[in-house]
Amino acid sequence: MELHIAIEGSKDLAGQLYRQLHDAIRSGRLADGQQLPPSRLLASQLGLSRKTVSDVYARLTLDRLLLGRVGVGSFVSAPAEARPRRQQAADLASAAVVARWEAIATPLRERFPHGRSRYDFRGGCTSPSHFPQDEWRRCVLHALREDGRTRGHYAPTEGLPALREAIARHAAFSRGVVCEVGQVLVTNGAQQALDLLGRVLIEPGCVVAVEEPGYPPARALFASQGARVVGVPVDAEGMLVEQIPAGARLIYVTPAHQFPLGMPMSVARRHALLARAREIGAIVVEDDYDSAFRYEGRPTDSLQSMDRHGIVAYVGTFSKVLLPELRLGYAILPPAIERAAVTVKHLNDWHSASMTQQALAKFIADGYLLKHIRRCHALYAGRRERILALFADQLAPWFELVPASAGFHITALCKAPLDMDLLLRLARRADVGLYALAGFYADSAPRQGLILGYGAIDTLDIEVALLRVRDILAEIMV
Repeated sequence: MELHIAIEGSKDLAGQLYRQLHDAIRSGRLADGQQLPPSRLLASQLGLSRKTVSDVYARLTLDRLLLGRVGVGSFVSAPAEARPRRQQAADLASAAVVARWEAIATPLRERFPHGRSRYDFRGGCTSPSHFPQDEWRRCVLHALREDGRTRGHYAPTEGLPALREAIARHAAFSRGVVCEVGQVLVTNGAQQALDLLGRVLIEPGCVVAVEEPGYPPARALFASQGARVVGVPVDAEGMLVEQIPAGARLIYVTPAHQFPLGMPMSVARRHALLARAREIGAIVVEDDYDSAFRYEGRPTDSLQSMDRHGIVAYVGTFSKVLLPELRLGYAILPPAIERAAVTVKHLNDWHSASMTQQALAKFIADGYLLKHIRRCHALYAGRRERILALFADQLAPWFELVPASAGFHITALCKAPLDMDLLLRLARRADVGLYALAGFYADSAPRQGLILGYGAIDTLDIEVALLRVRDILAEIMV
C-alpha cells in the first residue's frame, strides 16, 4: 500500500512533499513510530528524484519529526503536543448512551485481574497442554485446501453445511437433542448465540427471567438490549418455576449443570418449566455449556429433547471441550424463530470464519472430538476426586460442596460466616487463585462460598493448593 501524497504540477516539488509529510505528522495522520517508505521507493511512486525525497527526509529529521535508524529506515517521531486531542465521551450527542455501556459490569472479562496464581482454580478454563494439536493441525490443513476452492466468496450465514451436519449428529448423540440440520446456526461462541436470541426476542422494557445466582454475562447482555432482567431463585432442583414472571419473553437456564452452583435441574422441574413457558408464550434458552463431562448417575436428557412445542433454543459451545480461542458455538433454534435469527446473524457479521468451520467439521467427523472428550473426562474425573476427598476431610470444618455430577467446576458453600475477601487475599499471597461465589448474585443476598474450576489446574497441584487454603483458614478462623 502506497503512502498517500498528492504532488501537483512541476514546481516546488520538495516543498509540496515536505508540507504534506509535516502536516500529516503534526495532525496525527501518520502515527508516532510509523515507518516511512524508503526514499528510492517513495521517489518512484511519486515520480520525483530520489535526492528530492532524501532532502525532505533530512529536513524532517532536523525538525525532529523523523528518526532515522541506520540500516532500518525512517520513522515518525511525533511530539506529544502535536498529537490530536481525542474526542471525549462528554462531547458526543450520544454521551448518555456511551455512559450506559461504560457502566455495565463485565466481571469475567479480565481473566486474571491480579495476575495469574501458580495454583489457580479459575472456572471455565481448559488444559491447553492436552489439546490434540497434531489432529487439529491435520484438520486445519484440510480446511485450507477446502477453503481454497471457494476463496473470495462469502460463506452461508447459517454455517457451512458440513459443520451444521456434524453439530446436529454430535448434539443428538451426546445430549439427545432432536433437530434437523436446518435448525443449526453456527455462531462465534455461545455468547453470540445468546446475543442473537436476545435481539430476536427482546425489545426495551420486556421481561427476561434468569437464574439467581446465575451467569453474569448473560444477565448483562439481556439488560444491555433493554430488557428488565429478573433473577429467579434456584433450589436443589433448579429454577423455582412458579416465580417466573407472567410477562417473561425469554427464560435463560443452565439445566444440566446450574451455573454457578452446579446441581442439575430435576425432571419434574424441567416439565414444569416447559409448561410455564408455553403458558406465558416464552422461549426457553437452554445453555448447555459443559455437560459433555459427566461423572456419576444416569445422564439426563437435554431440555430441548423434552420440548414438544418448539419453545426451547439450545445453545452449545466448543470453548469448554476444545479451546475458548476458537470462538465457535451454535444454537439449535425452534422453527418459529429460525428465519429471524439467521437474519440477525447476517446483519451482525454475515457468517463465522469459514476456515475454522471447515477444520472443526473435519475434527468432529473423524472422531477426534469424542476421543478428546473421553481423554479430558478421565483427566477431570481424577481432579474432581481429589477436590471431593480434600473437602470431605481437610476442609470439612469450613465448607460443604454442592452435589454436582457434571462439568469441570464445583461450588463450596461456607458452613459459618467467613471474611471471604481476607481469605482470597491471603490465598493469593500463597500463590493460590480462589474465586468467590458472591459475584454471581444480583437480586438477592449472596451466599458465601467458593467456585472452584479444575479444568486448568494440574491434578498434582490440587492437594498442595488446598492444603495451603486449609492452613490459612486455620489461622483466620481461630
